[in-house]
Amino acid sequence: MKVVCAGGGPAGLYLSILLKRQDPSHDITVLERNPAGATYGWGVTYWGGLLDTLHGHDPESARAIGENSVCWSDGVAHIRDRTTRHRGDQGFGIGRHRLLGILAERAASLGVRVEFEHEVPAGGEPPAADLVVACDGVNSALRERHADHFGTRAVAGRNMYIWLGTTKVFDAFTFAFVETDHGWIWCYGYGFSAEHSTCVVECSAETWTGLGLHEANEADGLAVLEKLFAGPLDGHALIGRAQEDGSARWLNFRTLTNRRWYRDNLVLLGDAAHTTHYSIGAGTTLALEDSIALAGALRAEREPRSALARYERERRSALLPVQSAARYSAQWYENLPRYTGLPPERMFALLGQRHSPLLPHLPPGLYYRLDRTAERLGVLRGLKRRLGPRVARVLHARSQASRD
Repeated sequence: MKVVCAGGGPAGLYLSILLKRQDPSHDITVLERNPAGATYGWGVTYWGGLLDTLHGHDPESARAIGENSVCWSDGVAHIRDRTTRHRGDQGFGIGRHRLLGILAERAASLGVRVEFEHEVPAGGEPPAADLVVACDGVNSALRERHADHFGTRAVAGRNMYIWLGTTKVFDAFTFAFVETDHGWIWCYGYGFSAEHSTCVVECSAETWTGLGLHEANEADGLAVLEKLFAGPLDGHALIGRAQEDGSARWLNFRTLTNRRWYRDNLVLLGDAAHTTHYSIGAGTTLALEDSIALAGALRAEREPRSALARYERERRSALLPVQSAARYSAQWYENLPRYTGLPPERMFALLGQRHSPLLPHLPPGLYYRLDRTAERLGVLRGLKRRLGPRVARVLHARSQASRD
């Protein structure tokens, strides 16, 4: 089979690896519009379950990804002038540049042709192949040729955000919430190498304009942000990626969905098919899982059309809970003032509960008390199960004796 992947991000590169491992005779080309080594973003984050999954499909690339990642297990929140720390699940960060390098090297070693500075033009004819994979991101040119067929829909969030790097290496997944005269502004930070961390800054549109960030060039904007987050940054610099005119790359996040994921021999993969809000840290994981599902469907089905239908069905179903969690997570941040009156440890606890569909409909203080009560009851139930019926009978007998 001849396959062309339009887009050299994690989704397209990993799919090419999996298809070559399944059948070395496949003729596979990955077309990437940027030069080799050029990429957007700083570090990406993922959780331990992904490494286990990757080891099951290509141990060599999984080992390289694990060896080049940093990890953490704590979460830290700076809220006004107070700090709280919680123990959490182990998370990982890896530089996007390094991740793409690992996958591109692995693909090339298997015989995949990776062609840089090769863009599929908007409105142009798709490459000639048995299967064309549109993995060219949220602004996919191949998808936009048939937007009506795919039923593409993009919904912009209310908040503004900017994706930055910093020389401050965070030892935990770090949140910082700062109150200004124009409203709240906050950041998420996590390490991805021994020298750098990612730092995503977010605020409402009103705060963004009130602070003058809508008019500031990148250098002036970074100076404002470095002052606001001086404590968590420990005096370290923020690093941007200015556009050609020197302006900063502030954006509204767009949640993208598609009613259909394939047309004839053209199929959507990764951000070209769907996006989920960055606050749940799942974008790279979902892209790689798309690739695994598509490769698996092509292996299981004789007819390509049946394989694409199977892939679409499986991934749309798998994405439903993730998309719901991402939607509620984005709404939590869009309604941040609802939670800022809580003590820091309670606000941080509800930050961890932001995926809950119930949270927006209950007063935050009440939700917190109900959640703590449910957690304590869960502990008691678990203790009772571990004690076993025999010990439980002893405790019951003692209780009766004390009443007598």
